[in-house]
Amino acid sequence: MLAGGRNLPLTFLSLTNRGLWTRKNFKPLPALCSSASTLSSILPSPPSSTPSHSFLSTRQTSAPLHPPVCFSSTRCLSHSAHCTGLMELKQVLQVLEQLAPLSLAESWDNVGLLVEPSKPRPVKTILLTNDLTAAVMEEAEAASCDLIISYHPPLFRPIKRLVQKDWKQRLAVRAVEAGIAVFSPHTSWDSVKGGVNDWLVGGLGSGRVSVLSQALGGASHSHKLEFTVRSTEELNTVMEELKAVDGGTTLQHTASRPDSGGIPVSITCSDSALTPSVQTLLRHSTPSQSLSILKLEKPPLPGHGQGRLSVLDEPVTVATAIQKMKSHLGLSHLRLALGSGQTMESSVSTVAVCAGSGASVLSGVKADLYVTGEMSHHEVLDAAANGTSVILSDHSNSERGFLAVFRERLAVRLPDVVTVMVSKADRDPLEVV
Repeated sequence: MLAGGRNLPLTFLSLTNRGLWTRKNFKPLPALCSSASTLSSILPSPPSSTPSHSFLSTRQTSAPLHPPVCFSSTRCLSHSAHCTGLMELKQVLQVLEQLAPLSLAESWDNVGLLVEPSKPRPVKTILLTNDLTAAVMEEAEAASCDLIISYHPPLFRPIKRLVQKDWKQRLAVRAVEAGIAVFSPHTSWDSVKGGVNDWLVGGLGSGRVSVLSQALGGASHSHKLEFTVRSTEELNTVMEELKAVDGGTTLQHTASRPDSGGIPVSITCSDSALTPSVQTLLRHSTPSQSLSILKLEKPPLPGHGQGRLSVLDEPVTVATAIQKMKSHLGLSHLRLALGSGQTMESSVSTVAVCAGSGASVLSGVKADLYVTGEMSHHEVLDAAANGTSVILSDHSNSERGFLAVFRERLAVRLPDVVTVMVSKADRDPLEVV
């Protein structure tokens, strides 16, 4: 699993009277956001930018964002669905989006609705699985499922044909023929607060938990343009021209009270609207002489992101940590690499976890113990040499146990007539023999 993005330095571009661009970098300041406690509909639109009353070259500017949600904080989306006892696929998808917004997924991932039946039908039976295999598909067909939620996306890389030679393509064809929708949340479940990684780190007990690779908020507006106009008439003219080149769909603007230098104006716009907006402003003498461009930082989403680090309230020994994780994951065997100088009785007070393949997220993290599904031979050697013990469960075993937790959280948000099942055929392909 790849590490999430990082805050980049704020780049400030200003246009001088000579028409030259100058560049200055400013250190980002932390931005805060709050999680929505309850939602009765889809996520709200991002808030408008705060009006600017004066230009300060050292000001940090953060982008507006959709407030994130966590698994334990949302309510059922559709009251009408409870009244009718029926729920359409799009309504179920909205509930899934509430539980874990797809915007939290990694950029390389392939999440969301992967297979959509041509004929809509009420969703009455949902099957949860970690992987969509032939055995799981047979289970879904036998149960007359309407929707399969497969944690790992069964369709990941682009395909040019649907043929019977490839096992994943065969499953996609079977889903289409059976009228079964297929949805994958993958790294959105990993990232969201209360998701897979919070469940995984909870296996060792309570503690002070922090995110290893911070998720950042998305924003429709990526740049802020600040300039001055001489009069209200010029402001109206400029804004009409800007709306014309942008289609009037993405621009947001605020104007401050006039001062001796004119009327300060601030505009936020998208990437696609940046170039035509700048070209428009350069055609006006006063705005062109005062124009500055700020790139909006994406603010961090507290509690959301890849991987977790827990400072345990009650430290445990390595031997106890192994037993706790066996019980938590429902496994009889785990693989252990003792850190340099460590024994089975060594104390574990800090643990870093990442569901699945966690080396890219765990690398360089200072902790007494790493817990993940899989790491390469050399990645394990590096961790052990640095004094960190490593517990490996095999890839999907570090994730599968969360399905039962999610089943409860999803079921209470759907009508009683909808059955949510956890696959009995789903299992890790590797086993100890």
